[in-house]
Amino acid sequence: MRAGCSIAPLCPVSIGRTADIVSIARILVIAGSDSGGGAGIQADIKTIAMLGGHPTTAITAITAQNTLGVQAVHPVPTDVVLAQIDSVLSDIGADAVKIGMIGSAETALAVAERLERLDVPIVFDPVMVATSGSTLASPETIAAFERLMAIASVVTPNLPELAALGGEEAVLAHGCHLAAKGGHAEGWMITDRLLAPSGGEVAVMHAKRFDTDDTHGTGCTFASALACGLGSGLGIADAFTQAIRFVRIAILSAPGLGEGHGPLGHALGVVPFDEIEG
Repeated sequence: MRAGCSIAPLCPVSIGRTADIVSIARILVIAGSDSGGGAGIQADIKTIAMLGGHPTTAITAITAQNTLGVQAVHPVPTDVVLAQIDSVLSDIGADAVKIGMIGSAETALAVAERLERLDVPIVFDPVMVATSGSTLASPETIAAFERLMAIASVVTPNLPELAALGGEEAVLAHGCHLAAKGGHAEGWMITDRLLAPSGGEVAVMHAKRFDTDDTHGTGCTFASALACGLGSGLGIADAFTQAIRFVRIAILSAPGLGEGHGPLGHALGVVPFDEIEG
């Protein structure tokens, strides 16, 4: 984790328009686009908006994707990714950053260099494989994740990703918190653990597994909800708990779309506009 940045409480320094009073958490999402709307940037935007934040984006890759799998991937050139980041930070600013699918090793290294100057929480979701099983990161890109973990406040791998990164000790050695998600474990109970850089448990949540295939985008949703909580000023334990709760309610609210792993119901079964009178 970057020197001088605490995530409990929130880092006091935010980027851009510091003379104004900002009443909404500004969450910069650096991730790929999912044409099916279940994961990636689309899931990030919906999650952050539902949790009361303002999502901004830097798109790293364009995918042709649905509930059955990923049919095509087009990485966005690194200079265009950086231009998006610079455009957002120079005007709107950010209170937290979420990094998802990064597109290429070159982009991973360049993004890490650009973000290491920021003093806001950074949540890194080390996306490697889609829920459908399609590969979303090359071996070279996964190797470059080392630099992103070095600047991250929290890393949020699922169990296969955690193993690919070398395990808990290897991730924590970068000085970040670790949100070890248990959804890929066997059994009808899921255990999600939040570990401090020292390895101590900050929070542990146990819950029953839902019998459903509508889990496309759970990792993206969790990481964005976590980033939004941190950007809104929650402590790390409370942000972690809120993120898990949001994901579980969204799974229960899934609209049942597609013939494969369907998207979550990010609107949580309600239409916010209908709740407004006048």
